[in-house]
Amino acid sequence: MNVTEIPFNKFLGLRPGEPGSASLLRLDAGPQYLNHVGTVHAGAQLALAEAASGEYLLRVLPDLAGQALAVVRRVEAKYKKPMRGSLSARATTPEADVRQAAEPLATKGRAIIPVRIEVVDEQGEVGLAASLEWFVQKNR
Repeated sequence: MNVTEIPFNKFLGLRPGEPGSASLLRLDAGPQYLNHVGTVHAGAQLALAEAASGEYLLRVLPDLAGQALAVVRRVEAKYKKPMRGSLSARATTPEADVRQAAEPLATKGRAIIPVRIEVVDEQGEVGLAASLEWFVQKNR
């Protein structure tokens, strides 16, 4: 599965992060992403964070693709500063924490998996820190 091909993410223009960087996904600068004060809209930032958290789950738990249903259950977001220009998202959750949270998936067929994401600007400054809780259930 490629999260950039999900219709909403494609509509937004989300792109894969730069190879070799910590960036999972990118959102290029554009006037369509701006709010009433000329900074990147909070909704665009959150959409980038949500998509990046899904991308991170697929990278850490590649067996999920096609084998489980995963949906966001809860989001907690803190906007730290106004964002301008191109943005990227990176995971701050250690891979081992995600794998441990996914252990009930093997025994119970479902799990709650938290993923922490930061959205950063071109200078690497954090504008949004988010925690997304995914409900994951194996296909029957």
